[in-house]
This record gives sequence, C-alpha cells and structure tokens, in this order.
Amino acid sequence: MGSYFARLSPAHRRSWGLVGIYLAAIVIISLADFGINGAGQTLFRGVLLGMLIFLVASGLSLIFGLLDVLNFAQGSFLLVGAYVGYQVYDSVGLSVELSFLAAIISAVVVTGLMGAVIEWGLIRPLYKRPVFQIVLTFGLAAVLGDLVERAYGPQARQPLAPPSFLDGTFTLFGQTQSVYRLFIIALGLAMMVGVFILLNRTRIGIIIRAGVQDAEMVQALGINVRLVFTLVFVIGAALAGLGGIAIVPYQGATLEMGQQFLILAIVVVVIGGMGSYEGTAIASFIVGLTRAVAEQLSLAHFDAPVMAETSILLLMIVVLLVQPSGLFGREVE
Repeated sequence: MGSYFARLSPAHRRSWGLVGIYLAAIVIISLADFGINGAGQTLFRGVLLGMLIFLVASGLSLIFGLLDVLNFAQGSFLLVGAYVGYQVYDSVGLSVELSFLAAIISAVVVTGLMGAVIEWGLIRPLYKRPVFQIVLTFGLAAVLGDLVERAYGPQARQPLAPPSFLDGTFTLFGQTQSVYRLFIIALGLAMMVGVFILLNRTRIGIIIRAGVQDAEMVQALGINVRLVFTLVFVIGAALAGLGGIAIVPYQGATLEMGQQFLILAIVVVVIGGMGSYEGTAIASFIVGLTRAVAEQLSLAHFDAPVMAETSILLLMIVVLLVQPSGLFGREVE
C-alpha cells in the first residue's frame, strides 16, 4: 500500500485525502441527522446505488480509458442485456436457477457480439475522428433503443424472481433488506477486482495496455492490435449487458433505464477522471452515497426530490473546480 501511494502524483495523493474527508463528512452528517439505524440504512442504499451505477460505468470507463472512445451507446448495451436476458428467462422453461443462469449468459454473449460488430464495422474507421465517434454512438443509442421497443413493446417488465438462494431477506439496522441487494453489491465489487486483475496481472491485460500505448510496436511483435481493440470493446459491452440483466430482478426493465444509467455513469466517469478505471470505481461509491444522503435529507427536511439529482451535479462541479482532470484522471499539462 505504501509503494502504491509513493507512485502517485501529488495531485492524486491530494485526491485520496479529499475522498477520505468527504466520505467521513457523509458518515458524520448521516449519524447526526438520521441516527445510527437511519444512517446505516441510508449508507447501505448509497453503496447499492453506487454498485448499480458502476455496472454501466465500468464498461464506459474501460472503453474510453483504453481506446479513447466515449461510447454514448453504453446505456443501450445495458438495455439490450436487460430485455434479451428477460426474454430468455421467460422462455427457456427451466428451473429458476437455470433460467437465471441462461439469462445472464445470453445477455453477456449478445451484447458482447454486438460490441464486436459495432467496433469492427463502425468505430474502427473513426478512431482518429473523436467528434464523429460521439455523433455515431449517440445515434446508435437512439437506434438500439428504438429496436428494443419494436422487438419487445413499450411495456415495462416487472422484476424477475431471483434464484432461491438469493431470494431471502435479512435485517440490517432495523430494516428488512433482500439478499439480492447484497448480490448486486458483491457483483459490482467482483467486477472491480476482476477487471483490475485482467488489465494489470494477466498477459492479455499487458498486451491490451501495450497496444494502446504503442500499437505499431505491438503489431511488429506479431500481435493483432486491431483484434485487441475489438476485445476491449467486447468486454466493455458485455459488462453493460451483465449489468442490465443483474438489475432486472431488483427493479425490472424499462425503455428508459439505459439513458438513466448512462447519465449517471458519465457523471461518475467525469468525477473519477476520464481514463481512470480506479477513479470510476471510487466515484461510483461517492456518487451513490451522495445521492442516497441527499434523498434522505430531502425527505426529512425539504420535501424537494430534485435535491438528490442536483446534489450529484453540484458534486461534479465542485470536483472539477478543485481537480479539473477529475479525481484520478490523466492530469492536464
């Protein structure tokens, strides 16, 4: 841990200090205003929301951090994963456990294949034209949303029944919580650790990072750099698809969910720092806790639901004023 902080720039060490102070302030405010039980419930909701956001933001951050492609279609991958997984779950006629597993596999495979096709056919010619990438992915998001509506109809889908081992409840700080909420938190944490290990501790991760830094040198070593870039896009899209089907047993599926989570994911990526996967993970917690505490304060004192959404935008503004490149982003020269 000491060597990790020793390698950080002064700005990033300051960011860690600011994160610690901010999280301590959130906990103190929650305890002072809501009491121990109320604070515990609020902070748990914040962590849960942070993990839900991270399910989308992780792929968005990965694609941008490695490929410099700001993919506005990332929310649509989540939407496709949710609806495809729901359809498979509803159609296979197996036990709940096997149906849920089939839904996860289908959501990941379909969105991963979509990512491969989109990168190969649409994104690859535009790697050196960032404005065109933004316009393309923005339009792609609209097209995918319309295709999902035409294929599955405009009706919202009710939450699916999770597997029996995730269908129980437990009591936390005097409130009953579903075990599935713990599963979402565990899934988000597993994704954080898994992708970090993939990028930093495996051969394919080293090839990916090397290909991004110096594509010509890696190509000279006989490695297909274009295939590596496609793989990055596939992983990013599949992560969103996995997030989509994971969310369905918690809150169902709606046509608006892709854009809702995309906006939150973009805010998280900006706060964490464009191009920083670790920053995105930390910012997910910060944004989730901020929104949960703001919602509770609003209910308790102000009766202004818009306060929760405003709090996140204010947080982003303050972070960018203090640290223009985000908390852990590539520093502006």
